[in-house]
Parts: sequence; structure tokens; C-alpha cells
Amino acid sequence: MRDKRFIAEHRGGPLKKEQHYQLITWACDCSENVLHLFGEKIDERLKNALNVAKEWKQGNASVGDARKASLGAIAVANESSNLTAIAVARSVGHAVATAHMADHSLGTTLYALKAVKNAGKSIDAERKWQDEQLPLEIKELVLTARKSRKI
Repeated sequence: MRDKRFIAEHRGGPLKKEQHYQLITWACDCSENVLHLFGEKIDERLKNALNVAKEWKQGNASVGDARKASLGAIAVANESSNLTAIAVARSVGHAVATAHMADHSLGTTLYALKAVKNAGKSIDAERKWQDEQLPLEIKELVLTARKSRKI
């Protein structure tokens, strides 16, 4: 069940536009932080998805553009056999999908943690880094949502 606190105001929920923008920025930051784990050559669809997310925040891309870019990132994941690369691609897919549904930002961080774990790195250090990037205005929202979902 979706957390109603992540529903945008224009859709009848409490999430302010600025909070939505902060969530997508944070999600992109979290994905970009693990993007290097994808491998030597980053698939262009992943770079494109992150660019579309940033363009959406600036008002230069539609939610439809973001959904299409998200599907491109998920296709990268589906085409890969490397567990780390799959998790990175899914993280990126969720980051851009945050434009459509803000709670996808939580999926971004979950898959970033999976990528880090699969790469043999410290998930505690990654979680700490993610939390440190949270803007104060959305910190409680994200932390309580993660706690309730046991993420």
C-alpha cells in the first residue's frame, strides 16, 4: 500500500511541489553515487534517465518523458546478468520514476544499497551517506517511511 504522504498536492495529497523536487534530487544523487558500480561503460539509457529526471525538475520534461526514461533504465536491468549492474539500473529507474510517483525515491535508495552490497562495499556507509544527503524539509518523511516499510 502506498504511503499517502507521498501523493502530490495536485493529485489530492499533502506532498508539496518543492518536497517532490527535493525527493527527485535526492533520488538522483543516490543513484549517481553508485553509478560507477555499473561497470566501465555506463549505458547511455541510464545517463539519459538521470538527465530526464533533472529536466523534469526544471519543468523541461513531462511525467511521460520520465516514465519512458524509467522504462529504458529498467530495460538495462533486464538485459544484464550482473547483479550489481542490475541493482544500479533499477536504482536509476526508480530515481526518474520519482517524477511520476514520489515514493519511488525510496526504491532508488533500496536498489543503491543492493548495488553496494553486491559490489562487496559497506551498506552501512552507503545508508549513512544517503541520510546525510536528505534535505531537512523531507528528512522526517523519508526516515519514517523507510522505518514503516522496514527498508
